[in-house]
Parts: sequence; structure tokens; C-alpha cells
Amino acid sequence: MSKSALAYLVSLILLAGAMVLGVTVGTVPISPAVIWNPSSDEAAANILWNIRMPRVVLAGLVGAALAIAGAAFQGLLKNPLADPYTLGVSSGAAVGAVMTLFFGISIPFLGLFTLPVISMIGALITMLAVMGFARLVDRSMKMETVILTGIIFSSFLGSIMSLMIALTGEELRQIIGWLLGSVSMRGWPYVQMALPFVLAGSFVLWLYRRELNAMLFGEERAQHLGVDVKRSKMAILIGGSVLTGTAVAVSGTIGFVGLVVPHMTRLVWGSDHRHVLPLSFINGAALLIICDLVARTIISPTELPIGVITAFIGAPVFAFIFFRQRRGGL
Repeated sequence: MSKSALAYLVSLILLAGAMVLGVTVGTVPISPAVIWNPSSDEAAANILWNIRMPRVVLAGLVGAALAIAGAAFQGLLKNPLADPYTLGVSSGAAVGAVMTLFFGISIPFLGLFTLPVISMIGALITMLAVMGFARLVDRSMKMETVILTGIIFSSFLGSIMSLMIALTGEELRQIIGWLLGSVSMRGWPYVQMALPFVLAGSFVLWLYRRELNAMLFGEERAQHLGVDVKRSKMAILIGGSVLTGTAVAVSGTIGFVGLVVPHMTRLVWGSDHRHVLPLSFINGAALLIICDLVARTIISPTELPIGVITAFIGAPVFAFIFFRQRRGGL
């Protein structure tokens, strides 16, 4: 068996195991047999298919979206510390979503899709602003410059969100709970809202897998290899912003998934984007399903925000990557 085939097999087994645990473990334990035979326990089947399964599927979609977006951003910037959270893209998407909730915006022909669309626009504008400002400060776009620019924009956008929250009345609890990150009580409508955007954004990034490989050698070299660098960069930024905006719209701001998963995938399976992108998609889904399971069971019946769990895992990994990079380990 080839290394890439083994990678997909292991990743898919992990995802399947995470999904089974996600739907069967909880305050009410459910036998895995109920998945295949709902009539054996109708009450358990109702909990499984109407409460836990949409939650698990949504967590998987959010994790997959953030991980593949992070893999693309890291490849584009040739920087293992880049992800939607550290670049400020998640904050831009969050501002778009909070504005939608705060002002009660509903675009008639979009309906249910108003929230993810405005989140995507916020994510894309922030991504372009971060890249533009970083280039103004430093033409060479050093890693430190891009990350610091992302932090600057995150802080500014965070203050805008804080202002809107301070001015909010009854919606305060809803917005704060949403900002902390959760896939609780979303149901199948949120899955239906997120699915087309996650698939579309992931497909766009996958189409540019070879261009990402070429750009690892530098933009000038990639151009000599026949890559339209400007078009490729714009397509990758749009694809990553669509994914980030969708994830934030349905689950709030969940950090570090786009940092940890692609880095670990590259570390274990190599840096070829033909495999890094789909493997990050699968492993990101598995990781967030497990994180959500931990968030809702570790102090049951109280639920922790899922962002707390991902930050608990992601912050030490971020520090480890940064330490290795500064010491010349990468």
C-alpha cells in the first residue's frame, strides 16, 4: 500500500470513529446498532437522528472548512503559522455575521443564506486588507509582518464587535454565545445552509492544488512554470474566505483548527497539496467532532464552548511551531 493510500485510509477510519463516538456518547448513551436499525429503540433513534447527527455533521463541515482553508493559506503564504484565525479572517467573518444579527439583515433573494454570504464578504475584505497592509509595510511579506498585521486587524475588528454587543439588548446572550463558538442546537437547516458553500469553497481550493505546489518555490519560479500567479492567489483567497465565512456563520469563531490540522498533516504525510488539502479536510472534520464531543461531555450536563477546547489544543501547538521555526527547525 502506498503512503498516500495509507494516509487516506487512516484519516477516513479516524473520521468514521469520531462520527460514531459523536452520535453514541453523551448524557444518554446510545448503542451503535441504533444507527443501522432505528426501529430497535425509537426514542434513542430520535435523539440520534434529530439532535446528535446534525450536530456531528455540522461540526465535521466546520472543521473540514477551517482545516482546508488553513492548508491553502499556509501554502499560499509559505508560512506554517497562517490560518483563518491568526490572519484575522475569522474576525472579519465574525463582524459580518454579528452585523447581520445586530441589524437583522435579510436579503430577500438569499433568505437563509444571508448570514453566510455576508460573513464571506467580511472574511474576503479582511483577507485582502491584511495582505494589502502587510505588503505596504514590508514588500517581502515576511512571516512576522503578515501575522502582526492579522493581529492588528483582529484587535480592531474585535473592538467593533464589542461596540455592537454593548449596544445590543435582548440579543446579547445569543451573540456572545455564538461568538464563543458552538454547534449546539443548530439542526439540519444549518447543515443545509453550510454544505453547498463548504463543498464549493473546497472544490475551488482543490482545483488550485498544483498551483499551490508551484508557489512553494516562490512566485517568480511559479510564473516560469506557467502559473498565472495573480489569478491563482485571488481564487485561493476567495475559496478560503468562502470556507471561513461559512464556518463562522454557522458556528461562531473557532480558532486554531486551520493551524493545527494542516501542520500535523504535512508533518506526518508530506507537503504535496494534492494530498494535503483533502487530508486536511478529512482530519479537520474528525478533530472538530472530537472537540465538540469533549466540550459537551467533560463537565456534563454543562456544555463548554467548542472554541475553548480548540484553543486549549491549538495554543500549545502554535507555540511549538513558532519555537521550532525561530530555532530553525522548520
